[in-house]
Amino acid sequence: MGLHLEDKAEDVIGKAQSGLGLSDEQLSEKTGLSKESLDALKNGGTDEAALRAVAPALHLNANALVDLALGRYQPEEVRLNGLLAFNTPYPVPGYEEMTVNAYLVYDPKSRDAVVFDTGADATPILKALKEHGLTLQLILLTHAHGDHIADLERLQKETGNPATYISCHEPTDGAKAIEEGASFTLASLGILALNTSGHSPGGMTYVVQGLERTVAIVGDSLFAGSMGGAANAWQHALRNNREKILTLPPETILCPGHGPMTTVTEERVHNPFLAPAKR
Repeated sequence: MGLHLEDKAEDVIGKAQSGLGLSDEQLSEKTGLSKESLDALKNGGTDEAALRAVAPALHLNANALVDLALGRYQPEEVRLNGLLAFNTPYPVPGYEEMTVNAYLVYDPKSRDAVVFDTGADATPILKALKEHGLTLQLILLTHAHGDHIADLERLQKETGNPATYISCHEPTDGAKAIEEGASFTLASLGILALNTSGHSPGGMTYVVQGLERTVAIVGDSLFAGSMGGAANAWQHALRNNREKILTLPPETILCPGHGPMTTVTEERVHNPFLAPAKR
C-alpha cells in the first residue's frame, strides 16, 4: 500500500514515557537533559545526542530510535499471493487524519477467504471479493475499537453473514467469543488465535499458515517501528509482543492495524520498543 509509518520518533518517546509512568521532571533527571531539550524531542527534534540520551531511560533501542527520527526506516513493501491489504480513512471528529487497515487472506485454489477487521469502510473489501472471485467464509476481529469494526454489520450483511469471532474479553454485537488457542481451518489455510492484549483488553493476533509465508494479523499490538499505546498495561503489552509475535519465524509477515506491513526480522532490528535496548 506504500503507507507511511504510523508513528514518528516523538510518538515512540511519548508512548514509552507514558507507559513507564515517568514525569518530565523524572525523565530529565534520568537523562541529564533539560526540559527544553526533552520538549524539542517530543516535538519532532532530531538531535542525535539527545535521542541517544533518552533511549536507555525509556528502555528503547537507541539506534532504532535515531533511524526513526532521521527517516531512515521504512519496511520493504510486502507482496504475497493470497494476501490483500486495505487502508481506509476514519472520518470521525478528532481522527480526521487517521487511516486504518483491514486484511483479506484467501486460499488461491479454493478461493475461500477470511477477512480480518473491516476498517472504516468495507467497500474495498467487497470489491476485492468480487474481482478475485472469492467466497468470504470467516471474519476475525483483532479488537473492538471503533475504527477496526466500523463497517462490520454491512460486511456481514452483504456477504451472507459469515461466522464472525472476537476475543471473549471484548464482547461485540454480531461476533462470537473465542479464547486464546482457538483455531480455524479454511481449505489449505490454518489460523491460530493468540492473545496479545495490552493495547486493548482482548487484543488478538491471528497467525495464518498455508501460504508461501507465515502471516500474522497483529491489529494494534504492534506497528512497523512502534506499537499501540497501552498506558495501563505497558509491561504486559511489551511482553506479549516479544514473546508471542517476535518469536514467530523471522520471515513472518506482520499486518498491523495502522501503517505499513512489516516482518518479524525488520521489527527485531528496527523497532525501538522491541529491538534489544542499547545502554
